[in-house]
Amino acid sequence: MSDRDPSDMSPREGCPVHDWATDFDVMDEGYIKDPAPVWEELRDKCPIAHTTRWGGAWLPTKYDDVREMARAAPTLSNRSPGVIPPAPEMRELLIAEVKEFGSELPPISADPPEHKPYKQLILPLFSPKAVEEYRAFTENLANELIDKHIASGKMDAAVDYAQQIPPRVIAYIIGIDPGRADDFTDWTRGIIELGQTDPEARMKYRRLIRDFFQEMIEERRDNPRDDAISKLMAAEINGEKLSDYSVIGVCFLLLVAGIDTTWSSIGSALWHFGTHEDDRKRLYAEPEILPTAVEELLRYYSPVVMARRVLDPIKFGEADMVPGEKVIMNFPAANRDPDVFDRPDEVVLDRERNRHIAFGVGIHRCAGSNLARMEMDVALRVWFNRIGEFEVTDPDAVRWTGGQVRGVRTAPMRIKA
Repeated sequence: MSDRDPSDMSPREGCPVHDWATDFDVMDEGYIKDPAPVWEELRDKCPIAHTTRWGGAWLPTKYDDVREMARAAPTLSNRSPGVIPPAPEMRELLIAEVKEFGSELPPISADPPEHKPYKQLILPLFSPKAVEEYRAFTENLANELIDKHIASGKMDAAVDYAQQIPPRVIAYIIGIDPGRADDFTDWTRGIIELGQTDPEARMKYRRLIRDFFQEMIEERRDNPRDDAISKLMAAEINGEKLSDYSVIGVCFLLLVAGIDTTWSSIGSALWHFGTHEDDRKRLYAEPEILPTAVEELLRYYSPVVMARRVLDPIKFGEADMVPGEKVIMNFPAANRDPDVFDRPDEVVLDRERNRHIAFGVGIHRCAGSNLARMEMDVALRVWFNRIGEFEVTDPDAVRWTGGQVRGVRTAPMRIKA
């Protein structure tokens, strides 16, 4: 099954789903708000569902299936990790660029053997030692954000806090101006959120990001710095320096992947505590369980799904997959599998056994997992240290986004020092 033209939308897209096993819709409003009931139904009825919406895809819902599929590279290729396929004109552009320059967003869009050397280039940026060096910057930032709002007694935990931290932290790491965080946020939302179903927006923001990093490269040719961009420009793979296209692709990935995924996790965690009084009171009373709570919140509110492209015929259970089909790596559903997790649909802040795969599994496991954990730890620790009480004031005003990344976009809170 090859991608059909995503601009030629089937009448079913935007229409209610009547059978999730054969016609699921990852952009369904109810599914975005709470997908867990769908996963529960499918595990019993059809553990690997199928749809023809959004170009067609398979959707696994069980932990073991997702792990097995994630490790099936390159038969299940990471060349096209987007859940919603690009518009035809963009797909043609990407194909032409990849043929000439290689992966668009290495290492996430690369298969072996191309994948490994690119991942090795970025891993030092996110080693435990490196991440600890970013902690003080992150703590100061979190405190500054709270300082702006605490006197007013109200704050949007998503817009005013969660969405402000990752853009500035990743900018600090890459070596670009944290003061442009609002631009980075708009660009990321343009790609991950708006651009999912708006081809013109996806092209627009892709161009903005690539043009920005091209300017940064040209600037560093004249004035090299001790930052990630300069280090990538000086790096070699197989004895050859990276092309500008590849440096831009890596920086593009670091910016976009380092922003939306983490702010979604922080925002969902704060929304949880703002709507679950018992858990909120417990974390105030037992701050020592925060590291375990972070892992549990990552499991329960896992934000990211990725897509794989079938290159060779392969079978999983009763699903016979053929070249050209797409598979959605449903890490969030895997993390709710009752065969692996006790009380999977409950947040257990001190859960002892937690083999979640919120960061993926296999060779494409998230390289920035240490950074994401640190940012969540700091964001929650500072919030609970500075704010004495809080709650969501208008549950109906809370908005979630989904598709590639699921998370809270608005979470108005009443706060008290």
